[in-house]
Amino acid sequence: MKKLYPLLFEPNLHTIVWGGHRLRPYKGLEATDEPIGESWEVSAVPSSTSIISNGEFAGQDLTSVINLSPARILGGKVARKYGGKLPLLVKFIDAEKDLSIQVHPNDEMAQREHGKFGKSEIWYIIDAKPGSHLYAGFKDEITPEEYKRRVEDGTIVDVLAKHTVKAGDVFYLPAGRVHAICGGILLAEVQQSSDVTYRIFDYNRPGMDGKPRELHTQLAAQALNFRVEDDYRTQYSNLAGRANRIIDSPHFSVRVTEMTGTFHRNLIKYDSFIISMCIKGDCKIKMRTTGDEILLHEGHSTLIPASIADYDVIPLQGITRILDTYIDNMDRSLGSTLTRFLHITSK
Repeated sequence: MKKLYPLLFEPNLHTIVWGGHRLRPYKGLEATDEPIGESWEVSAVPSSTSIISNGEFAGQDLTSVINLSPARILGGKVARKYGGKLPLLVKFIDAEKDLSIQVHPNDEMAQREHGKFGKSEIWYIIDAKPGSHLYAGFKDEITPEEYKRRVEDGTIVDVLAKHTVKAGDVFYLPAGRVHAICGGILLAEVQQSSDVTYRIFDYNRPGMDGKPRELHTQLAAQALNFRVEDDYRTQYSNLAGRANRIIDSPHFSVRVTEMTGTFHRNLIKYDSFIISMCIKGDCKIKMRTTGDEILLHEGHSTLIPASIADYDVIPLQGITRILDTYIDNMDRSLGSTLTRFLHITSK
């Protein structure tokens, strides 16, 4: 096995009917007239696997490289739990027009119906034009029968929770929660590694081929969670110079860090790969274990192998904002034992 280092990737852009024109400039690429909806930043999904762009593995696909040493790249516990497969997919999404109303299945349903992972995800809003909104969850309780009627007559959006958004807003979307990104929003998405989406309603518009896109009304009805929540927006602290916890879920942990000076990250304790998405500002990542360095530009992402996840992030032009995701496998048994011991001895 060759020496490991932070992996960078070739552009992996997806033309979609609702896409916009911000992703290519955001990534430092020449603008075109294509409606680019998604940039698959780090992907092991077979239909669109990331190609490595730097170092000795340049030109190879990410899955093939992971297969060389799953435990060192993914982390031992991650490799065992997920059969040596990368369990996450991260994207940048630019919605110039409204996405379809949709829902994703959980692991059990996705495995049963498709032999794939389910799909829980989280959105971090990078930019939103004034008045932009999205849908997440139901605002009113409805029955499966009413759901089917509203899909048929085109009124399903009337019972969805509508949220006006701004930069920095976060929404966690567990499998089963109805949702849609709407026009004017640029965001980062962290999700389980799955391409299973059930379209509920697509505004009767044609796809890129001029034909209506397929709907999945019956499967969506099985996947939907009709429960109404008090608040669908994820609340988190956003303090400069620290890794702010956005979420710890069963599928991924996410942190956001804004820095103006060197910021040390030692995440080896999690026994997990780290995916860092550079939301704002260029930076340098310098590995403490190997001394290797990479330049991580705004609008780009890197996968840092689990075995070398001790590094410094060094902003190059003022402020840098990084969105990190990983699988939290940290063994807290010693801490728990110590806490119990101190509690007993203090009595």
